[in-house]
Amino acid sequence: MIAALSAVSLVAACSGNGGTEGSGSGGGYPDQNITIVVPFSAGGPTDTVTRMIADPMAKALGGKIVVQNVEGAGGTVGAGQVARAKPDGYTVLMHHIGMSTAPALYKDLGYQPLEDFETVGLVTEVPMTVVARKNFEPTTFGELVTYVKANAGKVTLANAGIGAASHLCGLLFQSAAGVKLQEVPYEGTGPALTDLVGGQVDFMCDQTTNTSGQIAAGEVKAYAVTTPDRVKSLPDVPTTAEAGMPQLAVSVWHGLYVPAGTPPEVVQKLSAALTAALADQAVIDQMAKLGTAPVPAADATPQAHEAKLTEQLSIWAKIIADAGVKAS
Repeated sequence: MIAALSAVSLVAACSGNGGTEGSGSGGGYPDQNITIVVPFSAGGPTDTVTRMIADPMAKALGGKIVVQNVEGAGGTVGAGQVARAKPDGYTVLMHHIGMSTAPALYKDLGYQPLEDFETVGLVTEVPMTVVARKNFEPTTFGELVTYVKANAGKVTLANAGIGAASHLCGLLFQSAAGVKLQEVPYEGTGPALTDLVGGQVDFMCDQTTNTSGQIAAGEVKAYAVTTPDRVKSLPDVPTTAEAGMPQLAVSVWHGLYVPAGTPPEVVQKLSAALTAALADQAVIDQMAKLGTAPVPAADATPQAHEAKLTEQLSIWAKIIADAGVKAS
């Protein structure tokens, strides 16, 4: 698949370093622009999280950060690009839970998460919401389940493509409801949500970072959040457990990666900058408005991130195998 490059924007710049030749060793790093690759469309939840932390990370590093969207194949096109990049710390990947599901979904993935990347640190864990076009007939989550069972042949379930968080959440919903729906894949949840607002599709799972504004504005109908506790920014939206479907429990964790072989001192500089960004009050406030929060400082480390990735690879391998889903 050809990567679609979009929304390349300089999002953070600070004084001090303006060189164009980078060594990749710790001493002078960074002395050129750092690119954070987002493997999904601009305007989607992963893109939103990345742009929140880019400015404070750049300030901590004393350099510049550019965000580049490289869409395709459920995040695997962008991830593969970073896996093949020079391991000098100037190409960084922001990815979500999809990093842990891709090996189970793709037969010829072209990279392995634990072998071809160095973990930098976890960023945030985002709840998901079950949302629908505002004129969709069901008014509660229970009514939604009843409705889709009775109308499975004509109800459309949007997602951001195989392996995306929205796709995984949709799989869990269908499994828990005991129904097979007509899935409509998009190149990212940004365009999927746009079509949901426009009434072209019926419902979807999506992260609060992408849906909170639309829910508050009454542009979509919210049925439930997929976490054990209610989301502070959406106090009137019940949890899936409260609504009678505790099996639908999923949150979307995000983390930063660099290519394997990146010097340890560079990884540590990036990790320290991430920790500083997550402690920035503006970032905390922005995330709170979108129903999430930065991870604790102890989780914004390479070690905690690697442990999370290892655990999630094992968990999702079984779920995906049981669902019988494979990406072409």
